[in-house]
Amino acid sequence: MAADSEPESEVFEMTDFTTASEWERFISRVEEVLNDWKLIGNSLGKPLEKGIFTSGTWEEKSDEIFFADFKFSITHHYLVLESTDTEGEDEVLEDAIPQSMKDLLCMNNDFPPRAHCLVRWYGLREFVVIAPAAHSDAVLSESKCNLLLSSVSIALGNTGCQVPLFVQILHKWRRMYVGECQGPGVRTDFEMVHLRKVPNQYTHLSGLLDIFKSKIGCPLTPLPPVSIAIRFTYVLQDWQQYFWPQQPPDIDALVGGEVGGLEFGKLPFGACEDPISELHLATTWPHLTEGIIVDNDVYSDLDPIQAPHWSVRVRKADNPQCLLGDFVTEFFKICRRKESTDEILGRSTFEEEGREMADITHALSKLTEPTPVPIHKLSVSNMVHTAKKKIRKHRGAEESPLNNDVLNTILLFLFPDAASEKPLEGTTSADNSNLPSDSEDYNLYNQFKSAPSDSLTYKLALCLCMINFYHGGLKGVAHLWQEFVLEMRFRWENNFLIPGLASGAPDLRCCLLHQKLQMLNCCIERKKARDEGKKISTSDTITSTRPGDAGKIGDQLGPDHLKDAEKGELGKSWDSWSDSEEEFFECLSDTEELKGNGQESSKKGGPKDMANLKPEGRLYQHGKLTLLHNGEPLYIPVTQEPAPMTEDLLEEQSEVLAKLGTSAEGAHLRARMQSACLLSDMESFKAANPGCLLEDFVRWYSPRDYIEEEVTDDKGNVVLKGELSARMKIPSNMWVEAWETAKPIPARRQRRLFDDTREAEKVLHYLAIQKPADLARHLLPCVIHAAVLKVKEEESLENISSVKKIIRQIISHSSKVLHFPNPEDKKLEEIIHQIISVEAIIARARSLKAKFGTEKCEQEEEREDLERFVSCLLEQPEVLVTGAGRGHAGKIIHKLFVNAQRAAAMAPPEEELKRTGCPEERRQNSLSDFPLPAGRELILRTTVSRPAPYSKALPQRMYSVLTKEDFRLAGAFSSDTSFF
Repeated sequence: MAADSEPESEVFEMTDFTTASEWERFISRVEEVLNDWKLIGNSLGKPLEKGIFTSGTWEEKSDEIFFADFKFSITHHYLVLESTDTEGEDEVLEDAIPQSMKDLLCMNNDFPPRAHCLVRWYGLREFVVIAPAAHSDAVLSESKCNLLLSSVSIALGNTGCQVPLFVQILHKWRRMYVGECQGPGVRTDFEMVHLRKVPNQYTHLSGLLDIFKSKIGCPLTPLPPVSIAIRFTYVLQDWQQYFWPQQPPDIDALVGGEVGGLEFGKLPFGACEDPISELHLATTWPHLTEGIIVDNDVYSDLDPIQAPHWSVRVRKADNPQCLLGDFVTEFFKICRRKESTDEILGRSTFEEEGREMADITHALSKLTEPTPVPIHKLSVSNMVHTAKKKIRKHRGAEESPLNNDVLNTILLFLFPDAASEKPLEGTTSADNSNLPSDSEDYNLYNQFKSAPSDSLTYKLALCLCMINFYHGGLKGVAHLWQEFVLEMRFRWENNFLIPGLASGAPDLRCCLLHQKLQMLNCCIERKKARDEGKKISTSDTITSTRPGDAGKIGDQLGPDHLKDAEKGELGKSWDSWSDSEEEFFECLSDTEELKGNGQESSKKGGPKDMANLKPEGRLYQHGKLTLLHNGEPLYIPVTQEPAPMTEDLLEEQSEVLAKLGTSAEGAHLRARMQSACLLSDMESFKAANPGCLLEDFVRWYSPRDYIEEEVTDDKGNVVLKGELSARMKIPSNMWVEAWETAKPIPARRQRRLFDDTREAEKVLHYLAIQKPADLARHLLPCVIHAAVLKVKEEESLENISSVKKIIRQIISHSSKVLHFPNPEDKKLEEIIHQIISVEAIIARARSLKAKFGTEKCEQEEEREDLERFVSCLLEQPEVLVTGAGRGHAGKIIHKLFVNAQRAAAMAPPEEELKRTGCPEERRQNSLSDFPLPAGRELILRTTVSRPAPYSKALPQRMYSVLTKEDFRLAGAFSSDTSFF
């Protein structure tokens, strides 16, 4: 046993001499990735369709691999194609060459307008690239390049992958790739040359053919014919000035007022510079054979006019300056300013403080005097005079941000009723609106929370935009706003309705500033009605009834039953009545008058005592209802209208009600606050119907709370018996409490539910304290609304489908962002950028239409073809010219180049010397219609046996590109690895 246990106690140290090196780990990792991506084995596909490289979908997937501590990214690029069943072909063609080798000879997709550079150079539908992961890293030494290439070769051999594998070497900006593709007994090497200066013998076809043939090194004496594809690209940069149709806005005309005030209601549109910077014409000879054409250093057959294929692309100017975009952007910048209006206009808060205090005390003393004083005339003139004097003192009259002509033009545009001696009675001004009020574009303000496009708020936003851009910037904005606020106060004190605002309560779908102006208009309406009622009552005139109510009253009562006193009250709302001391209702004379009217008796007795009161404030008789107590007809009273509210007041009220809590006291107080309107209506009802009961009021005010049932009385007759609903019988019911406290007071003598004086002063104060930044925030939705309408209007003239889609996206995006009270600046900037991009697209469309003269075409068919060609230029990377140089579009392009050449002939000769090419070529092209090509691309293809005469015939390809800056050769040379 001991002998057996001895070997177990011994420890053996085993050394593994087969440990993998970093290089082997790298190869293994590459093989692992290729296996994961299922790139193993033959992957034959159907031949590529024409143009599939551009129209098809390219996808890629990436991973990371390490060589020691150096990180590489490995990426698989592939064209998404419909899967094909190739099992039958695999059985027959077991030794078929890889698909990528076949693609080298495919001519359907030469010179794709938009593709990966390796796709353009080699025509591959799929490939894998290994490149340094960091942008700054590069594989520079030759030994490292060779090590990577050998790693690729081993990985391809071990896995049987037939997809080409490339390694990016040298600096990334050089786009240098070497690679390999392996198949059963065949291999293709991808090699590249990149030079900054091109040798003269390689600037033409004959020299490149020599390189190609020497590189192939074909041992056969009659070399198979070489297939050639050639593309020359010509660049047109010098557009003639008359090709750009945009006219700059006439600022002098606006300043001088020659164009008229309506000009302020229009937003500018268009690019200040040509948004199309270059036109690239590519002339292509797709299928040529060696020996058919001559192209050497002495002579060339390659005349662009004779090229069978022409294609055009346009280069767009980077961020062209656009008027509408600048307008909106500059207005948006105001939102970030911090200054107040006083600080901008140079007024001191502490200056003349004593004088201002004296003015206030003077005004108060005037208020308390018994004789009525026309305060509005004094206060407005005094205010305007003081404001102008302060402004003039600090910067002088001639330094005012807005000159009088501009200011008067704007004010006349905003307030068209000021032009006539008698102010307009209407409160809307739809004359300036081009849109019907029920159209989708008009109702955009609901989505944007802005204001209707025919409203004063909307026009004010446009005017401030123009002032900010053309007339004084931020100071001009502050000046106009100050004048606007003064105008608002003047209208309030003189009972002039504000034009361009819909009548009625504030529209909560609009921006807060618009609601405030509507609220001020409500106050002016109430005040105006009171003042007119005062005049009527003093002159003992009789107010006519409402048109809608007169018929009812006449039918129900008849003219003989109307008392004279009632005639004056019929059809009049509460605000048509006024007594000289309405603001101070609880003064002695009024209480005595009430006692004289017997209203104190309501405390002493019941309905019998109240029945002795004189009825007041009747509107008209209710249909069939009579009072339960005495059978008198039930009259509907004149009632106060509920107070209109803006969204900030509603929010403030809801916060106050919420803070009362859920306690019994809080709930009771909340109910009392909410029943102010109910109490007012009860008092009006009692005044109109002396001797009424709560049941009478409920039957009119809330019929559902009065339940009637058919019952049989003592005599056997079926009669209706009514009673209040269960909720009305709850102890300490708010309706019962309100009824008991309500006195019979007509609406005209009640305390006002809506104190228009106080609300108007609150609105005017709110307007006065707005900084330009606050103002811009309020009006930005209106400006965006206006910009969208302008873009839609301009797009409708051009009819660009892609723009329609972007506009729908802008509207959807804006409606989400602008509904929040304080939208984020970043989101607002996104909306503005979208508007700018649409404006640029429309400007490009107009530029191209002007250059190609679509409007000048006499034949309808030619014009439609040109318009289609222009729209394709906007949306596609490259457009084929139908008929090449002989087609209608081709002739126009030819003429553009001819005009540019004539203009360039006046340039100094030094510019010609900088161009590449020999002197003979320069001399030949100096008289040509076209300049020297900016780029020359050639593809040479053939199928030969390499490396021995008995080897398999395999595809060979070489791509060459020559531009002003560099020269590149990209070759794919295949060889037989079985028979060599």
